[in-house]
Amino acid sequence: MTGREAWAFLPLTVSGHAVGACVVSWDRPHPFSNDERSVLTSVAALIAQALDRARLYDAKHQLAQKLQTALLPSSLPRVPGLDVAARYLPASHGMDIGGDFYDVIRCDEAGVAATIGDVQGHSINAAALMGQVRTSVHATAGVPPSDVLSRTNRLLTDLDTGLFTSCVYASLDLVHHRVDLANAGHLPPILRRPDGHTEVLDPEPGLLLGIDRDTEYRTTALHLPPGAMLALYTDGLVEVPGTDIGDAIAALADLLSRTPQQSLDGVADALIRPHEHTDHRPDDIALLLLRMSPDGG
Repeated sequence: MTGREAWAFLPLTVSGHAVGACVVSWDRPHPFSNDERSVLTSVAALIAQALDRARLYDAKHQLAQKLQTALLPSSLPRVPGLDVAARYLPASHGMDIGGDFYDVIRCDEAGVAATIGDVQGHSINAAALMGQVRTSVHATAGVPPSDVLSRTNRLLTDLDTGLFTSCVYASLDLVHHRVDLANAGHLPPILRRPDGHTEVLDPEPGLLLGIDRDTEYRTTALHLPPGAMLALYTDGLVEVPGTDIGDAIAALADLLSRTPQQSLDGVADALIRPHEHTDHRPDDIALLLLRMSPDGG
């Protein structure tokens, strides 16, 4: 009924465990010589090994994604007077997870801390260090931004992992509409004013975290009026091979200025959309948007 006259049923086994089966058929009767049997057996062994490696790769990739998700905030706090939106996209190639992170921390009734950063490399070690950085920032949130980065830097240098971390930390005063920023070698935040004009901020950058234990960081204070938006992001959002990073950041600022004033989630989607459906995303992307509510609440 199948129209086939000969079959070879080849069990696919690795280390004594069956991982599948391969069936080869002929449309005519086919006697199998010893050489053919040897070739088919060898091919079955190669197929079994390749299938086992593919299954192992998938399992590790899923584990890596779950670990990355677990290390990022499951949700962001609801803060009266502040709109918040965040997005994260993993790299489209490779099994290893990145060290991009973001967080929003409620300090008191009028104070909120926000941070974003990127641990060097793509590995389990980078992800673990990212978790330690987030923990350190949480533990020190509420003190001046320069102190938060200094204390986190001392922790990382004491751990001596050989990995470095870029980070921006922002402290927002919702009553006085002020933001204090400190930067440890990270990309500059972008400010969108209520009229839609954007400005690439220039807080004085310090060294990456984890290099020099005695590094000092400086705090830059800015006015953040109702309706103003602060965009924090990692390099995966702007780095394009062959493009100057300054030009890429300027292009992001221009896109932000042209994005219609709508829900903050809509703005975040508009900034991420060019990177969402591509097979060529070499790095993770993290994006954090914060906007002083126009109505003050």
